Amino acid sequence: MTSRLQVLKMYKLFIGGKFTRTESERYLSAVNPKTGEKLCNYSRASRKDVKNAVTAARAGYNSWNDKSAYERGQILYRLAEMLEGRNEQFVNEILQSTKVTKSFAIREVQKSIDRIVWYAGFSDKWSQLVGTVNPVQAGYFNFSIPEAMGIVGILLPEELPLLSLISNLCPVIVSGNSCIIIASENSPLPALTFSEVIATSDFPAGVINILTGMKKELIPHLASHMDVNGFSYADSNMDFKKQVQENCAANVKRFVLNTEKDYFNDENNESLLKIQNFVEIKTVWHTMGL
Repeated sequence: MTSRLQVLKMYKLFIGGKFTRTESERYLSAVNPKTGEKLCNYSRASRKDVKNAVTAARAGYNSWNDKSAYERGQILYRLAEMLEGRNEQFVNEILQSTKVTKSFAIREVQKSIDRIVWYAGFSDKWSQLVGTVNPVQAGYFNFSIPEAMGIVGILLPEELPLLSLISNLCPVIVSGNSCIIIASENSPLPALTFSEVIATSDFPAGVINILTGMKKELIPHLASHMDVNGFSYADSNMDFKKQVQENCAANVKRFVLNTEKDYFNDENNESLLKIQNFVEIKTVWHTMGL
């Protein structure tokens, strides 16, 4: 009897709610850092893929921002449910993609699920803490109301490929933004598998887009795109920081530098301040009736 050949998985980009190969048809190899064994191929995104992701993110923003805060919270909670159901798969993928122990991988996945739940519960509460009624002259009401920025680019660090993704993603989307994520270059598989969870958790297409490839190729195109409204720099490598800041200045994007070192720290990562980084404050005047 002939031995059966295993069907190897080809990890694709996640753009506009669909799994797509890069338009350039280039790919990279994912390798187990413990053994040096090749795990699979994954797509190496190009400038055109960045453009496609921005177009998808704009459409996703329009539908996502129209939803109530309660609805967004329910969808986030559904995301946590789906991740819980695939707990073991993510543990194995983190083990294959990094040098951590199994107990550490289990802890990372569990903390990721808990963090999503926290933001899901906070989704219809945070705006009341940020917005206010301002004291103004008699005869007028004056309200300050937080609003989503639009499209946010997120550059992830190489460490903790799942937990760092969740910790940087949730503050961006909970307020109604859409996003484009540049995943870990060395350990992209957990982020790509997470896109499969997103696809089955009721998110409108385009709200979350995930690109993989060479960071030095993707960062300039995402940071300089004129339809991107903000950029979250969470990479511990500061080599691209100055370039991103200069690109953001072209259309006055908001540049948010996240220097978080301990993503297991709840006080730092489950915070109203994290959400405020990605909202604008709108002030409305209204006359009082007699």
